[in-house]
Amino acid sequence: MLAKTFFNRHPGTWKMLIVAMCMALLGCLQAQEPQGHVSIILLGATGDLAKKYLWQGLFQLYLDEAGKGHSFSFHGAALTAPKQGQELMAKALESLSCPKDMAPSHCAERKDQFLQLSQYRQLKTTEDYQALSKDIEGQIQHRGLREAGRIFYFSVPPFAYADIARNINSSCRPGPGAWLRVVLEKPFGHDYLSAQQLATELRSFFQEEEMYRVDHYLGKQAVAQILPFRDQNRKVLDSLWNRHHVERVEIVVKERVDAAGRTSFYEEYGVIRDILQNHLTEILTLVAMELPHNVSNVEAVLQHKLQVFQALRGLQKGSAVVGQYQTYSEQVRRELQKPDSFHSLTPTFAGILVHIDNLRWEGVPFILMSGKALDERVGYVRILFKNRAYCIQSEKHWVTAQSQCLPRQIVFHIGHGDLGSPAMLVSRNLFRPSLPPESWMEMEDQPELRLFGRPLSDYYAYSPVRERDAYSILLSHIFHCRKDSFITTENLLASWVFWTPVLDSLAREVPRLYPGGAENGHLLDFEFSGGQLSFSQQQLEQLLPGPGSAPVPSDFQVLRAKYRDSPLISAWPEELISKLADDIEATAVRAVRRFGKFHLALSGGSSPVALFQQLAMGHYGFPWAHTHLWLVDERCVPLSDPESNFQGLQAHLLQHIRVPYYNIHPMPVHLHQRLCAEEDQGTQIYASEISALVTNSSFDLVLLGMGTDGHTASLFPQSPAGLDGEQPVVLTKSPSRPHLRMSLSLPLINRAKKVAVLVMGRVKREITLLVSRVGHEPKKWPISGVLPSSGQLVWYMDYEAFLG
Repeated sequence: MLAKTFFNRHPGTWKMLIVAMCMALLGCLQAQEPQGHVSIILLGATGDLAKKYLWQGLFQLYLDEAGKGHSFSFHGAALTAPKQGQELMAKALESLSCPKDMAPSHCAERKDQFLQLSQYRQLKTTEDYQALSKDIEGQIQHRGLREAGRIFYFSVPPFAYADIARNINSSCRPGPGAWLRVVLEKPFGHDYLSAQQLATELRSFFQEEEMYRVDHYLGKQAVAQILPFRDQNRKVLDSLWNRHHVERVEIVVKERVDAAGRTSFYEEYGVIRDILQNHLTEILTLVAMELPHNVSNVEAVLQHKLQVFQALRGLQKGSAVVGQYQTYSEQVRRELQKPDSFHSLTPTFAGILVHIDNLRWEGVPFILMSGKALDERVGYVRILFKNRAYCIQSEKHWVTAQSQCLPRQIVFHIGHGDLGSPAMLVSRNLFRPSLPPESWMEMEDQPELRLFGRPLSDYYAYSPVRERDAYSILLSHIFHCRKDSFITTENLLASWVFWTPVLDSLAREVPRLYPGGAENGHLLDFEFSGGQLSFSQQQLEQLLPGPGSAPVPSDFQVLRAKYRDSPLISAWPEELISKLADDIEATAVRAVRRFGKFHLALSGGSSPVALFQQLAMGHYGFPWAHTHLWLVDERCVPLSDPESNFQGLQAHLLQHIRVPYYNIHPMPVHLHQRLCAEEDQGTQIYASEISALVTNSSFDLVLLGMGTDGHTASLFPQSPAGLDGEQPVVLTKSPSRPHLRMSLSLPLINRAKKVAVLVMGRVKREITLLVSRVGHEPKKWPISGVLPSSGQLVWYMDYEAFLG
């Protein structure tokens, strides 16, 4: 009666309510309307990954999505003959389980439905794929359905990708209006070139939006929570999540098990390729990336992750420590039938120090660590904050868990360890985090449990309301077309660009041997200083010495000799760079003491990169405020171009030191929107600048390199410009792109008070030997013309360049 009176007085409200009810009813009808049929084809359906995780993940997807509008069919596929394959698949499906809160009768019913929808088929030939496609189409037509799409999950080795992709593309794509999603498992290549080759092959068959590269760590609940956590606590973290407050970040995966039974895989990949290049690097990007305004915007998330890769400082050999458990080589000899004399150099343990060169993270160490045969199984991401508090009273008077003198940290606990499950931990003296209550709940205290040196009660601790397997989460994301949990081609290749150089440099490194488990003691502890990592303890003896073991750097001292009648210093690369950096600093200090300034001319290329990093991170007494930096040569490209020598100097040195901007002198190769145009007189401008600022145009120190053809600076045998004459700065032509260069001339270089020539790498051995025998022939070998008229020439060569 009251309702009738109300609506009589407010007829408009009645009409609005009717419209709302009609819209709601229409929405319900649309929700129940069939949205199409989805066929999921699991390739490698009888393999270990499928048996352990993928069939269970597909069953969970069915439990989550059945009755919501889509119909499903599941096709297990392999090379195995039909009868045997069906038996193997049936065995794998026996272990399917339902969530704990599902009634047994309902579970049995859903499991029976799933088994009826699952069938095995052999996929070996093009005809097999054609037959599969016809069967799917026939089934859809028979049931009067519309095809929504097909998912192909590649649970097979990467060498099989190309043939399978070709067959899918030619014979098993869905028809118009239906989507295709192709799921790929790692490894995605062995290095940059192999990853690029694999990516090119796949791109010839599939569009980028069709490919889902799986990194199952991105499906782990604690890892998947990193971005939402940062977003939900954005107001608090905006002021904390940076170099001013973060002391360091640790990203760790430890395993108790060894590589027994998997040594064929491990010999090819090792721990860095297996864990660090993918899992830990992806986690690093989630921690370090700038938060987009909307973290649900997939494209924005992927672009911000890519920006992290672009800011990563290049890794050097000194950025890593590697180890190998004692029985590994023996396992390899046994499993791979290697001779008794074989000793593997494959690391089973690695610690890597990563730096990110941007305003947010400059100077903050990111420690990535993983290994087999360690003392525990655990994975976590730990952000340790700086603590500037000083508490007057002794610790016994501190307020439990709230004192500002206690450690402050945020931990994304991935799993296992003493907690035994995923968790989120935030120190109580930091802030109370905001987490979605429908998916995360506060943990009960466990008084006996200590984590990272503190009792559990020191943290706001949360665990998932319902634990879910990583593959279940990722399969759901694939089904719902959420690409932010997967690796794009661009990000994949960016990761390999970052990791390939250090992998190459470690290829011949002898790893530290360790016994395994609790017996490791402190043998694998490491420490960092500047950009370098080193083991905390010296290893007094090899645990498993073998005949023909490769020499290690400590077997050699810095060698002093003569080369072309000038002083030669030779050592392993790390010692050589350290010695050269020390010598440059000593020269700088002397020059500033005598003249008030130091003029240093630097070459570009890859050889000086390690030197720049050493000067930036390990020489805090260097008189940068009184140093003028000049370039020996420059490519004729914009200074912001990655090919630019100045850009390399900026990335690896300038942004880490404090040099007055007016003391930095890039070569003027880009004037009037033109590159190295003679009419712009860039060479004359640079020569005038040198003449005006450098007394007698005599640099205090010039750093040169030597090319495999004997060129130095950008003075080439094929381009006689700059080898003689009065012009101090010249334009030259290089045989390699970019061809046009600007360079100091040989006469100007020879006016320097000191010239250091840095030569590194086995590839330089041949030219080193040749130049040692020739006289003064700069037109054939420009480097032979370097001889300061009244200064000193010193050669710095690593052992590989000098001894081969």
